[in-house]
Parts: sequence; C-alpha cells; structure tokens
Amino acid sequence: MTRLAILLLACLLAGPALALTCLPRDVPYLYQRADEAEEAYALAHGRLTFDESALPRADVEDQADRKVRIPAHFDGQALSRAGFVVPFDRAVTLVVECFAVWCPSPKSGTAHLAFLRQTAEGYRLRIDPCGGMTFSEPSQDELDQALQCLRGGPCTSEMR
Repeated sequence: MTRLAILLLACLLAGPALALTCLPRDVPYLYQRADEAEEAYALAHGRLTFDESALPRADVEDQADRKVRIPAHFDGQALSRAGFVVPFDRAVTLVVECFAVWCPSPKSGTAHLAFLRQTAEGYRLRIDPCGGMTFSEPSQDELDQALQCLRGGPCTSEMR
C-alpha cells in the first residue's frame, strides 16, 4: 500500500507533460498559402547554408516566443514552368521562430524545397518548429507536386 501511495504521489507531483502538436502540411498547402499572400514568393530547391551557432536554443526560463534572423545562402534552382531549372544562388535571411520552449534545429548544407518571401531587403525563409515555409530533404514527389501546382494542374492539399 505504501508503494502505491508513493507512486501516486510521484505522478501527481510530476506535473503535466508539455508537447508541441503541429498541424500536418504538404506542398500544395504551402503553395496555396504563398499564392494567396500579399507578398511575392519564389519557390526554389537547393542547399541552405548558415552559421548553426546562431540558431536560438530552447530556454525553459524564458518561454516567450522569439524570432531570430540569420544571414544565410541558398544555392539551387528556382521553379519555372520548365521545372527547377532557373539558377538561384543568393543571400537569404533565415527567419527562425521559436514557440515557447520549442525551437527548430535545421542543419546547414541540407537540401530544401523553400518558399522564399521576397522583401525590399531580399529573400527571407521562415522556419519554425513545425517546419515553416520549407521542406527539408524534399522527396521527388514533393518537387513534382510543386511543379504541378505552378503549371495549374491539380494542387489540392490533403490538409484543408
């Protein structure tokens, strides 16, 4: 009986476990979001490089949402009706957002299918704990979906 009481007390004192639940997303979903936005977007496939030491880290003491801008470079091809064939080798700003204690941890040098927002200062790529506006290490199917959306083919998200 004593063991049961101790176990029950330990469970009560442990408190609730916190977890981040991200909504599912797919290429048509992000394509439609970018297409409906007031800002212009470029869609590119390539390698994103940046200084990983500049990434924000989870902080249990300060759980406020935060956003960090990191200089980065994107080297790949932008999407056109002919496919990912337009050279795209540019400086970009990586906008890394944390939600409370959850921060993304992208890896420099990784391939991305990126929805890059065009601003007066250049291109920006938003990444958050749920993925943001990019797919890391995209599959050929995801690349094909992007081209299909651009060409006006079926572009229906499974997420809406």
